[in-house]
Amino acid sequence: MARKSGNGPIPVDRDVPGLIVKFGGYPLHHGGVGAIRSLGRLGVPMYAITEDRYTPAAVSRYLRRAFVWPTTGTEEPEELVEGLLRIGRSIGRPTVLVPTDEEAAVLIAEHQGELAERFLFPRVDAELPRRLASKQGLHELCAEHGIPSPAAAFPQSYEEIERFAERARFPLVAKNREAFERRRRPAVNGTTRIATREGLLRLARDWGERPGVILQDYLPREDAEDWIVHAYFDAHSMPRALFTGVKVRSWPPHAGMTANAYIVDNPELADLAARFIKQIGFSGVVDLDLRFDRRDGQYKLLDFNPRMGAQFRLFESEAGIDVVRAMHLDLTGRSVPEGEQLTGRRYIVENIDLPALLAYRRSGYTTPHAPAHASGTELAWLAGDDPLPFLTMLARFVRPGANHLCQLWRTSRRGSTHVRPPVGN
Repeated sequence: MARKSGNGPIPVDRDVPGLIVKFGGYPLHHGGVGAIRSLGRLGVPMYAITEDRYTPAAVSRYLRRAFVWPTTGTEEPEELVEGLLRIGRSIGRPTVLVPTDEEAAVLIAEHQGELAERFLFPRVDAELPRRLASKQGLHELCAEHGIPSPAAAFPQSYEEIERFAERARFPLVAKNREAFERRRRPAVNGTTRIATREGLLRLARDWGERPGVILQDYLPREDAEDWIVHAYFDAHSMPRALFTGVKVRSWPPHAGMTANAYIVDNPELADLAARFIKQIGFSGVVDLDLRFDRRDGQYKLLDFNPRMGAQFRLFESEAGIDVVRAMHLDLTGRSVPEGEQLTGRRYIVENIDLPALLAYRRSGYTTPHAPAHASGTELAWLAGDDPLPFLTMLARFVRPGANHLCQLWRTSRRGSTHVRPPVGN
């Protein structure tokens, strides 16, 4: 029997499996575990691509089978498509694809014809996900449709960086510009805050003849508040599930993946997101990061992830619907039950929230919209009905996690904060 919501059973089609699609090595991905649990608890057979047989996702009780396929994200698209089709033939029936990173979302969109033979996924303009995942492409789309975003530059050479550095206002933020290229030739290790002109020029010497970076205006943390939007849009770019929330902490601080967040109703933000996605004609799951700039009262779009976000399980409606369930229901021709979002619900990523809490105590960042008390809490890893992913995470996290914390501390001592959020956040 499908899980019951406040409005009755969720009408899920248990004859259509789901497949978690990820490229690259990031085995400690709680979003994938969350998707396996979310659909698996409804009785949907779940499959996943994993780096090995001992990732948290691979040991979930709700996973029917792990397809061990170590990838880097630098493979030729034809190789990745053939690998997906091989998995589809092994599953043996139409399967909903659930991408957890930009590379997977882009590949699916650009090879819809070949993949439609075996899989179900939202149909979208083949070029749109790559453009949205590109920092430059997103910036241009925002300008085209009147959506606020931070001021940005896209240098094409070291000489352009030198000229930019003469007039730039520091600190600023550097990010890798394109999906796939961030895997092949990363210019920076994720979002990087650069404090001085000298620091920018020093880093830029290693970026090659054509720097694959965006240099973006830094919104001061004391004048900002971080917001997130998760939603699923149907073939007509209409929201079938749309949620808003405020990010309390992230790890690494202020630029990494969500460590602690709350659902908070924000009609203005929901309207902005729905309007933009209708204008660009996107269909599918989205994960948006925005920063409210108190200096001018605007929500500025920082990132548009055309796929499921790692913290998607924060967001659930009174009807028991999250964005992954909404997608599966819609793609299988089922209705998506309506219901208000569970305002005040809290999400905690256990392995990164403690260091984030310690860092934020010194940061001056505040979240006045966060509720004083949670109406309920969703943990990323620990679940009474599925304990092995949590235990596996602990076993794999302790040593590399400690090394990562030490690396961040040493980097901060040098005067610039180099932040490398996990892929698929």
